[in-house]
Amino acid sequence: MTFPRFQWHLDERDLPSAQWQQALADWAAHRGWQMPFIELVGQLLWQRGWRQFHEIGGYLNAEEYEPTAPGAFGEEMRRAIARLRTAHQQQEKVAIWGDFDADGLTATAVLWEGLGQFFPQTARLRYYIPNRFTESHGLSIAGLDELAAWGCDLIVTCDTGSTAASELAYAAELGLDVIVTDHHTLAETRPPVVALVNPRQLPEGHPLGDLSGVAVAYKLVEALYEELPEIPQQPLETLLDLVAIGLIADLVALRGDCRYLTQRGLQVLEAQAKAGVRPGVTKLLEFCKRTGDRPSDVAFGIGPRINAVSRIHGDASFGVELLTSRDRRQAEALALEAELANTRRKELQANVLRQAKMQLDRLDLSTTQVILLSDPQWSPGVLGLVASQIAQEYDRPTILFQTETTAAPGQPLLARGSARSVHQIDLYELVKAQDHLLTSFGGHPFAAGMTLPIENLPLLTAGLNRAVRAYLPTTDLTQPPPLAVDCVVAVADLGKDLFRALKLLEPYGMGNPTPRLLLPQVQVTNLWEETLKDRRGGKQRYHKLCFDIVGPATEVSFPGHWWGHRRADLPEGLYDVVVELDVNTFKKRYEVRLVDLRPVEVASAPATSTKTSWLIDQRESFTDAVPPPAMVDCPTDWADFGPYRSAHDPLTLAYPPPPPLAAEPQWQQLLGIAKYLARTGGSRPIAVLQAKLGLSDRTFNFAIAALQSLGYKVQRQRDDLSLSAPLVTPTTAQYEQAARRFLTAWQEEHFRQQYFYEVPVDILEQVLGAMPPNAASAEPAANVTG
Repeated sequence: MTFPRFQWHLDERDLPSAQWQQALADWAAHRGWQMPFIELVGQLLWQRGWRQFHEIGGYLNAEEYEPTAPGAFGEEMRRAIARLRTAHQQQEKVAIWGDFDADGLTATAVLWEGLGQFFPQTARLRYYIPNRFTESHGLSIAGLDELAAWGCDLIVTCDTGSTAASELAYAAELGLDVIVTDHHTLAETRPPVVALVNPRQLPEGHPLGDLSGVAVAYKLVEALYEELPEIPQQPLETLLDLVAIGLIADLVALRGDCRYLTQRGLQVLEAQAKAGVRPGVTKLLEFCKRTGDRPSDVAFGIGPRINAVSRIHGDASFGVELLTSRDRRQAEALALEAELANTRRKELQANVLRQAKMQLDRLDLSTTQVILLSDPQWSPGVLGLVASQIAQEYDRPTILFQTETTAAPGQPLLARGSARSVHQIDLYELVKAQDHLLTSFGGHPFAAGMTLPIENLPLLTAGLNRAVRAYLPTTDLTQPPPLAVDCVVAVADLGKDLFRALKLLEPYGMGNPTPRLLLPQVQVTNLWEETLKDRRGGKQRYHKLCFDIVGPATEVSFPGHWWGHRRADLPEGLYDVVVELDVNTFKKRYEVRLVDLRPVEVASAPATSTKTSWLIDQRESFTDAVPPPAMVDCPTDWADFGPYRSAHDPLTLAYPPPPPLAAEPQWQQLLGIAKYLARTGGSRPIAVLQAKLGLSDRTFNFAIAALQSLGYKVQRQRDDLSLSAPLVTPTTAQYEQAARRFLTAWQEEHFRQQYFYEVPVDILEQVLGAMPPNAASAEPAANVTG
């Protein structure tokens, strides 16, 4: 396994002043708040944009936040409440149209209990959850026919409906009124509905702007409670645990009212779980060995188990009963079904991921901006999960498809896919631009689903790759993705006090990520592997690697784990590690979750060598005004140090970090120069060409060799270079082969520059001290005639 998997970025420049830190300490002490590691808390608050103390209070403490009233949705909310009031007065039948994921199921559960205070459940209130495998997300004609046959008068959607223009028009034909509550992308024109309550209608930055489907449903119920306060018997706050589950599981930005609702919801979740108010939810927490007081209890515990029901069974309608039933025996039986589905989901996900990576090994990722993979055997229920894993690991938008092998007569074979995005790329807009290739499509900027004829897959691949190249023209997707590291701590810092300090900033999620801690030069030892099994004793191919980390000076040890990895993935040794601090409620101890690591090279100088101490490191604070001798251009080879080693004066390393790798633009620029020189018959100094392209001698030779492979004739006269055009136009295959040759060399040069920028000075001195003064690397020479 290759380490590290990410490019670590620790920004130690954007730090609060000592005066601000002291003011924070005084402010906290005045409130009677006990804040361990207050300097670290202050740093995290500052770096995440919380710098005004009057805002920090509401951010850290939900009791000080002023939540936004549902009336902020304006006329649309007023229309919705007026229609619900009419339905209540006229004893109409109301149906809730939900969705099968955690956000949609919790939203349905909120409306089932909330509207159930006004409409008798089952008799005048029912819910409809589409089947993931046969209906997919959103409204369907068959479902609308079923509700019309039941005698429905009004449909209230949750987490769906904003773009279902044709289905909503059909509902109108059936005489069904519809209130849409949703948070997905809006259509260009308002659909034919009674009301459309969607936070995307609100101004940017609005405190309700990030609500997920369950939170919008809660706001509808809250408004109805305000309209008819004498009717409800169940306190509105008892729904907040469902709201927190849906918000966290749907990965929305936890800011504004989203953060407030999640904070309050986790308090309710913990209290109601202890009291057994929702026995199904209590049992789910028992299965995942959590208490419900932290967002990770939902993100890694309850949420995946709720989502697994539809991923495995397709039909997730019993999920609402699991969340709302007060019958302990029934609810616990449904929780067990969700637990077993989640175990099966993990196995399917691991299998699809392994097969997808086998396909990835055959792709040229240097020319791939969007990853599209397909297989007829893949389970559609886990495609989105695996797409998310691949997108994060390979730092590219990813779409995985299950392809049909048979179709009805006269109908094309179809591919059904799930997409996940990275780099803030609006995947919804990119795919929507290719809608002429699709038969159905829906989602939001970072996740989407689609169906299209299999024969259109190559066209979709080409179109999306072109679009992303235009969207991110300077981003090199061949490099490891970035990983923001928050701070450096020691092993001795880990434990209860640090956990309490970091817990102050919970809930973590989108816009407020879990703090990542860098532990330098720790020993990873005592590794052992755990294999997870399901509740009925069956084997399951999902693993967790456990270990201890030991501090370099104190010898203090601390436990850790790495999900989904085996013993062979991590040799014992000395590493820099990036971790997240967590609590293991089952073992009643604190642990770290491994995010990434890189080996620490322990270099030992040859016995006959002596330390030279002739290098002065100013790479982090490089400037052009450095007295000679100074190396101001980043080297690409050990031989670049040769001219300086003959002198015995100290050498200052004053070169800047290499620019972001953008190999494709370099190749296009090289081709442009070649075509220009061949067309004009002119020549240019080699040094000028190298400077323009930003290439070393070594990579420039590769560039010339690549042009020669395309049929260009190269002539050198003294220090100038001229080119003659190919006699035969190169084929596409020849262009691709030449491009790969050049891009490989350019990536190698960038890697070398990155190495020489980051390598410690003592390593440089040891290697250079052991080399003969005239040592040089052999360079591949281009066949240049002249």
